[in-house]
Amino acid sequence: MMRSRLLAGFLVSTLLYTSEGFTSNRVFGKITRNVLMSASQPVGGINVSDLRKDYSSKGLMENDINHNNPYELFSKWFDEACAANVLEPNAMCLSTCVNNKPSARYVLLKGHDERGFVWYTNYNSRKSKEIEENPNAAITFWWGDLERSIRIEGIVEKVSTDESDQYFQSRPRGSQIGAWSSNQSQIIENREKLEEQERNIIKKFEGLKTIPRPQHWGGFRLVPSRIEFWKGRSSRLHDRVVFIKTNNKWQLERLQP
Repeated sequence: MMRSRLLAGFLVSTLLYTSEGFTSNRVFGKITRNVLMSASQPVGGINVSDLRKDYSSKGLMENDINHNNPYELFSKWFDEACAANVLEPNAMCLSTCVNNKPSARYVLLKGHDERGFVWYTNYNSRKSKEIEENPNAAITFWWGDLERSIRIEGIVEKVSTDESDQYFQSRPRGSQIGAWSSNQSQIIENREKLEEQERNIIKKFEGLKTIPRPQHWGGFRLVPSRIEFWKGRSSRLHDRVVFIKTNNKWQLERLQP
């Protein structure tokens, strides 16, 4: 297809050139550029540079926010995301960094209050090892249907063993089995080997009413020092307000989009 376009452009340009003489060089160049640009676009695909959305006029104003407590606004937005049936509203991108090399992955929020934001995972996983080496981390929520995002930065700490035990026992039995079955982030030969590990764990706890929490599995809490709320607005003049914690007090500021 691209070769056909280039050949057509060459023939048209040649005809113009030979019929009009040297004075048609500008036309020749213009048509050739247009053909080349057309040929460079994906045929039947999507031109990523053309993807854009103009957001609504409804914004985020300081008068509607408690300047001393970002958790109130987070709870409000989170509840509204749940009510709007956003797909997995508690999904958040957890970003860590070790030796100036960032990495990111999605985890699920399983608790939030004024102490911070909690998720559960394997303590031997890559993310856990990176948190152990550098506890500075960030989490990001994206609720596209509501034109909203929240970015949270802070220090990560482990939750108490009591909290981890309590949450583990609230999980479905299959999820409890999964926590024992997978050596998270470790290389495995194939899918069949993973399923074999699961069968061995099922057999191990067969007949046991309560499955204990594995010691290598538990919760983390990100204790925030910065929480930014983003709301899409028309013509890219988005609303960005950020809470920054200094001397145990929150301060609200507006940022340019």
